[in-house]
Amino acid sequence: MKAVTFNNTVLRDGHQSLAATRMTTEQMLPAAPILDDMGFSGLETWGGATIDSCLRYLGENPFDRLRALKKAAPKTPQIMLLRGQNIVQYASFPDDVVEAFVRANAAAGQDVFRVFDALNDIRNLTTAIKTVIDCGKHARGEICYTTSPVHTIDAFVHMGVEFEKMGCHSIGIKDMSGIITPKVAYDLVKELKGKVGIPIVLHTHDTAGLGASSYLAAIDAGVDIVETSIVPFANGTSQPDTLRMLALLDGHPRKPDYDPGKLQQLRLHFEEVYRQLSKFTSPANERVDSDILVFQVPGGMLSNFRNQLAEQGMADKFDEVVREIPVVREALGWIPLVTPTSQIVGTQAMMNIKFGRWKVICQPAQDIALGKYGKAPGPINPEILALVEKQAGKKAITCRPADLLDPGLEGYRKQCADKGLPTDDEITVLYAMFPQQVEALVKGVPPAEAAKPAPKPAASAPVPAAPAGTRVASRREMVLTIDGRRHEVCVEKLES
Repeated sequence: MKAVTFNNTVLRDGHQSLAATRMTTEQMLPAAPILDDMGFSGLETWGGATIDSCLRYLGENPFDRLRALKKAAPKTPQIMLLRGQNIVQYASFPDDVVEAFVRANAAAGQDVFRVFDALNDIRNLTTAIKTVIDCGKHARGEICYTTSPVHTIDAFVHMGVEFEKMGCHSIGIKDMSGIITPKVAYDLVKELKGKVGIPIVLHTHDTAGLGASSYLAAIDAGVDIVETSIVPFANGTSQPDTLRMLALLDGHPRKPDYDPGKLQQLRLHFEEVYRQLSKFTSPANERVDSDILVFQVPGGMLSNFRNQLAEQGMADKFDEVVREIPVVREALGWIPLVTPTSQIVGTQAMMNIKFGRWKVICQPAQDIALGKYGKAPGPINPEILALVEKQAGKKAITCRPADLLDPGLEGYRKQCADKGLPTDDEITVLYAMFPQQVEALVKGVPPAEAAKPAPKPAASAPVPAAPAGTRVASRREMVLTIDGRRHEVCVEKLES
């Protein structure tokens, strides 16, 4: 029986999950050659929040990081996490921008692209996956795992079959919240292996303490690869530790062979890095948190809520807000909770408790209902949809959202030129997503200054009209921080 192999996530998801994505390239490079010698199937080094963090907080060009890591670890395929049509941001981008990003990334040395969509809408993945394949790189279609009445093993398997038809080289099961149980992991992998002929990868987090046991069940079912990290950037809200997984597989016929001496050497290095990043770490992220099984939300999201509610004078409303999250999620079509939908659902749940259920609907939640993020897995609550359509003055769309977007790459290139910035594809696609941060990076503005919020525009952004028969009693602006992201929200209190 062929041994299972591991991908290692310490240089991306490990520090994103446990240290706010603050590991610098300089801190990574000493470990890269050792990781390269381990024989892992892949090293996840890029994508997700690392692009944002490089630009916003670390003053680094993320493409330079990729080239440096590729040079330091040339033997092992490098992996990135790509949000489909959202690239590594929150809004959808035109096809030509997505294509340029993938091409630039492939040219800089990226080998494997994990491509996912927050709604599991395959239409939002077609452009990215096709471009990855056209570049001769490895396309890994990701199934965002979650639980709800509409998320069944059959539905996930159907999605995997579609990925194979699209030409994907492998299928990833992306359990972003760490809620997949051993029995489900076994059954899902077994069903997929019976329907597709390409490798299956399981990615989970140990937030609820299930990660390692679910990996073991998936290995028994024939999964090809599981993803692990290295302590102290492992376990808790990160992936299970590599050495721990090897111990669990002791005596198993599919146990892989990874040098424990090198793992210890890596641990000593990363312990020092973890100490250096202590201001971004928290014991709350390191421990098992069973709340995620009750409320079906990521552990990091729960901890951020505690802080945010305290800032809003709503610390005593924590339980109410968390209980409201499944209500919002169901109303918006049982959407999975993964960037950016976790932030959207969390913000709306907070507003429901603060102002009354659905009295104020934040713009991103309206956009979910209107189909601007894609097709939700389940039906949108018809009353909420009618309210949103009335406020927006338009009907929900049913087409692929990007079909409504005009090509944008050359427009972004011209903006770069007008600001005196380089106009190559790398800078242009980064500028499309992070204009202020890219301009600051090129012009040498220190990251702390670059991270300051932009001045407010002279004119406020348009606010949806209040429902008929109501009037605006008061209006205020709020700043919400969900999952470490800053959101400026205009809130109107309505009176009949």
